[in-house]
Amino acid sequence: MEHIDVAVIGGGQSGLATAHALLRRGLRPVVLEASDHAAGSWPHYYDSLTLFSPARYNSLPGMPFPGADRDRYPHRDEVVTYLTAYADRLDAEIRTGCRVTAVRRTGDGFTAKLEGGRLSARAVVAASGTFGRPHRPALPGLEEFTGQVLHAADYRSPAPFSGRRVVVVGAGNSAVQIAAELAETAHVTLATRGPVKFAAQRILGRDLHFWTVRTGLDTAPLGRFLARPPAQPVLDDGRYRAALAAGRPDRRALFTGAVGPKLLWPDGPREEVDAIVLATGYCPDLPYLAPLHGALDDEGTPRHREGLATAVPGLAFVGLEWQRSLSSNSLRDVGRDADRVARRLAAHLARR
Repeated sequence: MEHIDVAVIGGGQSGLATAHALLRRGLRPVVLEASDHAAGSWPHYYDSLTLFSPARYNSLPGMPFPGADRDRYPHRDEVVTYLTAYADRLDAEIRTGCRVTAVRRTGDGFTAKLEGGRLSARAVVAASGTFGRPHRPALPGLEEFTGQVLHAADYRSPAPFSGRRVVVVGAGNSAVQIAAELAETAHVTLATRGPVKFAAQRILGRDLHFWTVRTGLDTAPLGRFLARPPAQPVLDDGRYRAALAAGRPDRRALFTGAVGPKLLWPDGPREEVDAIVLATGYCPDLPYLAPLHGALDDEGTPRHREGLATAVPGLAFVGLEWQRSLSSNSLRDVGRDADRVARRLAAHLARR
């Protein structure tokens, strides 16, 4: 069986940043990526996705995000190109098409079971993100609804929904962006449990991220005090608030049930709907850690403190929402968390 220093599971932004940090500490990581490319989930996001932070704040360690206009909001495809180039420049072994199905403790190290083989590692970093585990809440009547139901993970463009009646469920950035895009060619309702909360994209002529970085809010270690990640407001330059005010899309309280293709609204009669898009977020995608006692709680959520597993020495996480700070699972700060985890893993391995 092959023996390696550190197995980094996931070849997206978190895994690449972690590999960079481990290399700087003299360790030789092997990045195990299930897909055929080292760009994480970015190629699978919807076509119109743009970042909510300017290019200047979206660099991984050692390689600035390209482009002369540092204040533009990069498109999804720019991020894919950037991550691909970053992986190509990284002096680490990246194995694509290499899915990890289980990790088990072996002595004071780990054995990773792959589709087609096994390897042992002195340490493991879980950096597989959340895209593979869309959150599908138990909404009233959803099981009885006979129209199309899809998650935002499966949404690509408004073309298939032109002229149709669509309900988008969610109150976050993606929900509002998808609903507004669909409303240009379809009859769309944004269904939420409460009012949509907005935050100004620019304050005093500066992007909001300028202020969160300048004040230290972006990287303040608040994650340790949160029982669960708080809901984030929708970043808006005015266009989404105006779209909702104009009823394109309209906003309603969440439906209360369904009968066949019809939804039941709390403030009106039944209405036939063609499709429901669940923009309801994601959960950590870590089924391969189930054999490690104490790594996950009963809901599959990592048990950790600032990225270090609390009950499994040598296991770490990178890229979790609020792992340490507001920006932990973002391009702009995942490198900071990766460096902290790499430093602590290196110290752990040095003591063995």
